[in-house]
Amino acid sequence: MNRLLKIFGTLILIMTGGFIYGQRDSYRISFEFSNNTFNLEVDSSIIVGNDPALDKTEILSYYDRVNTGKYTAVLDSLLAYKKSHQLNDWLYYQLIRRTAQAISPKKDNYERYTFYKWFLLGKSGYDARLTLSDNRIIFYVYNDEDISDIPFVMFMSKKYMCLNRHDYAYADLNKVPPHEMISIPESKKAFSYKVTRMPDFKPEDYYEKKVQFNYKHKTYHFNIKLNSEVENIFVNYPVVDFESYFNIPLSKETYGSLIPMLRKNLEGMKQKKGIDYLMRFTRYAFLYEDDDKNFGKEKRLSPEETLFAKYSDCDDRAALFFFLVKEIYNLPMIALLYPTHITMAVQFDKPIGQPILYNGKTYSFCEPTPQKEDLNIGQISTDLRNVPYKVVYAYEPIHK
Repeated sequence: MNRLLKIFGTLILIMTGGFIYGQRDSYRISFEFSNNTFNLEVDSSIIVGNDPALDKTEILSYYDRVNTGKYTAVLDSLLAYKKSHQLNDWLYYQLIRRTAQAISPKKDNYERYTFYKWFLLGKSGYDARLTLSDNRIIFYVYNDEDISDIPFVMFMSKKYMCLNRHDYAYADLNKVPPHEMISIPESKKAFSYKVTRMPDFKPEDYYEKKVQFNYKHKTYHFNIKLNSEVENIFVNYPVVDFESYFNIPLSKETYGSLIPMLRKNLEGMKQKKGIDYLMRFTRYAFLYEDDDKNFGKEKRLSPEETLFAKYSDCDDRAALFFFLVKEIYNLPMIALLYPTHITMAVQFDKPIGQPILYNGKTYSFCEPTPQKEDLNIGQISTDLRNVPYKVVYAYEPIHK
């Protein structure tokens, strides 16, 4: 009988990942992240309780337990991966989320899952903070960028953005008392939402999307390689400033399936015609829909998201057009924001159509979004002709 109990206990350990709460032991966790299997050794000394209703005293006791436990193996693995794969902060946070999920699944205990995210991000050097309000555990991080659609609090002249605002969709998180935030004393670094490098996903994880559009009575066909993991990366990504937004790159496989084909199609075309081709590709190769109807809120899609999205709007087209022109021609550009629209203008050797003067340089309209009129380079929609605009991003190539 004792032998059967031991066998049964061993099976439970295997089924639960080799660990039972309260038992002094360690276990391995692993999960797929981009194109790698991420392996971690988790020591039982960093496993905290299972109380679903935390208070400040309990969070601090959790912190003391993990802080005096053997957490450095987990942290060192995270930081080493971040460095070797050149992860931006947002992508590093996705890795931390996956790690916290593997240690303490979100559906089993949301408070404990959030605690691990906070602890790992804070111990990575970022000024991450927790606070409790109306039976909610709210997760903030110090950020000094222009982010427009996330609740935040100001404390000691620093802005803290809410990292788990999507879990409290109908709550007013701007009224949380900032002086109640729990911090990790040695953590001072600001978190950045800029994404300047995409992960190297496994080539076999891509699928092909067929795209076509007509230009000058000829149909052009594309088989663009896309990866649904990109959508997962940006599912909770906020509305960032236009410079950060416009400079989100494509992943390697998607880039390789689109940019060389566009360059091939543009061979023999003069610059103006080539820009016109890219403008009309961005305008007509994808279906249009307003964000309010599509998502129920403002959401800016990265260029890669726009390629696989069923619908996209003017922000998305502007970002995609900017990326294509920058990558293929690398010309100076400006983004012009109207009250209900955004469009692009490109600097040519000689201005075309109605010129735009900005900082002593002349640009020409290039409308990448469908309009009532079939606009050429240098033309702006009649509805916008007398509407004031603001230049929200100016790109000047760096010639090495």
